[in-house]
Amino acid sequence: MQAGIVGLPNVGKSTLFNALTAAGVEAANYPFATIEPNVGIVSVPDRRLEQLESVIETRKVIPAAVEIVDIAGLVRGASEGEGLGNQFLGHIRSVDAVLHVVRCFDSDDITHVEGTVDPRRDIETIETELILADLAVVDRRLDRLSKAVRTGDKDAAFARDVTERLIRALDDGLPARAIGFTADERASLWDAQLITLKPVLYIANVDESGLGGNAYTALVQELASEQGAGCIILCAQAEADIAELPEEERPEFLAELGLEEPGLAVLARAAYSLLGLETYFTAGEKEIRAWTIKAKTRAPQAAGVIHSDFERGFIRAEVYRIADMLELKSEAALKAAGKMRVEGKEYTVVDGDVMHFRFNV
Repeated sequence: MQAGIVGLPNVGKSTLFNALTAAGVEAANYPFATIEPNVGIVSVPDRRLEQLESVIETRKVIPAAVEIVDIAGLVRGASEGEGLGNQFLGHIRSVDAVLHVVRCFDSDDITHVEGTVDPRRDIETIETELILADLAVVDRRLDRLSKAVRTGDKDAAFARDVTERLIRALDDGLPARAIGFTADERASLWDAQLITLKPVLYIANVDESGLGGNAYTALVQELASEQGAGCIILCAQAEADIAELPEEERPEFLAELGLEEPGLAVLARAAYSLLGLETYFTAGEKEIRAWTIKAKTRAPQAAGVIHSDFERGFIRAEVYRIADMLELKSEAALKAAGKMRVEGKEYTVVDGDVMHFRFNV
């Protein structure tokens, strides 16, 4: 699963990406320092892994991960190619969710492409360009579908009606995610790769003095609430500084900032949640590992994330909860206490399940 970092130039996207991935991406004080998208794999912090490791001796621990794509800054007119806009918009179409970085701090040293800091205006600038880009795509799509409808294609007729409804909304300045499509309607639009249909998390990037919130972040939170989107506050520069510190020095620095954990941990979990993902675990002496699934996944499909043979030959799953393992300390004790359940093909995996799969191919 991929989440793409977007925003105006010089709002802190590449600084944030550097902190997330320690990839050393250029973070310069001029527009378009990022041309090609940079990609990094970010672990999703999960204390449950540590809990399992405290009672199960294992060789390694593998967390879940989200792929983060740093996409170059967009400017007004991007949908018409301004600032290499069409190229950048193409990169956004390939991701599953959008992390929209918004500048929420004043600085005489870092230029703003619009001259002043105004989060609501900046968000609307990006949103408008994304809507216009989607509109160009669906206008062409409507022409193709209308031709197919004339041949008697019923599926094309359904997709055409959905597309016409979408165009009316986009013309009114609404993103596709605000329309409330049914599952079938969304499925009919999958090939369009609509940017504005993707879920959005706003990242209010502040300086250290703004970590508790400020007037700018209040505007971002208000707009996110209006849209039903997520919003977190972090200081990208502080996160980059934390990422460079030795592990043992980080708690003291976090305490000085008044933080219990790095903002990146909050961001990784928020991105994971934004994508509608959940975690189940496998645990043994070889490894303890977090596996990523969509919410409401059934046991055979969850097993298939490990290997297709697990799904194809699925027999049953043995399942327990971490709290029970922490209390009873061993699988033998779990079984004796009746805390190790046996579940079949219809079982819907619950976030946090620890699972052993039995299969035969």
